[in-house]
Amino acid sequence: MKRTMIFKRFERFWHWCQAGLIFFLMFSGFEIHGSYSVLGFGKAAQLHEYAAYALMGLWVFAIFWHLTTGEWKHYIPTTDKLGAVAHYYLIGTFTGAEHPYRPTSAAKHNPLQRLAYLGFKLGISPVIWVSGLLYLFYNQWADLGLPLLTLGGVALTHTAAAFAMLIFVIAHVYMATMGKTVFSMIKPMITGYEDEQHDTAAKNK
Repeated sequence: MKRTMIFKRFERFWHWCQAGLIFFLMFSGFEIHGSYSVLGFGKAAQLHEYAAYALMGLWVFAIFWHLTTGEWKHYIPTTDKLGAVAHYYLIGTFTGAEHPYRPTSAAKHNPLQRLAYLGFKLGISPVIWVSGLLYLFYNQWADLGLPLLTLGGVALTHTAAAFAMLIFVIAHVYMATMGKTVFSMIKPMITGYEDEQHDTAAKNK
């Protein structure tokens, strides 16, 4: 058994800041849609906008960090062990089976995580970005040459993407608790370290 650094300091900072901002955006967003009243519509809309800018700024820094450090390689899709990992989450975790994949410094994410995170980064996030900015700058559509768009359509797209993000977050949190203990798979994203078996590298090949 050896203790290996898996998630770097910025990676953990980015992850938890992103999580906090996403939760707040969902909370304020649902209030804007009238689901409940806690902050008040005006305050919720204002804070939603501030949090959105903060999240976009964080994403820009994270993208830059991933590209300049080579960490983007951890998100390259692979089908190797995909079936085994899917079987674990569907059946194995309920029968006491061992997780077929252990993260290493060379391969942090299992095949299912890679597909999910890639979909989040290249699918859900861009739609949230674009639709949110279009909605925010509605009065400038004519100047930007966007006469064919409708406010209702953009709002519906933004809401649909928000629900897709909500589903992703729920699934992500649930699956993060499906280790040997509730917090065993969450701990590395807090401490940065993973207790790695000596044969883990060979096991993941």
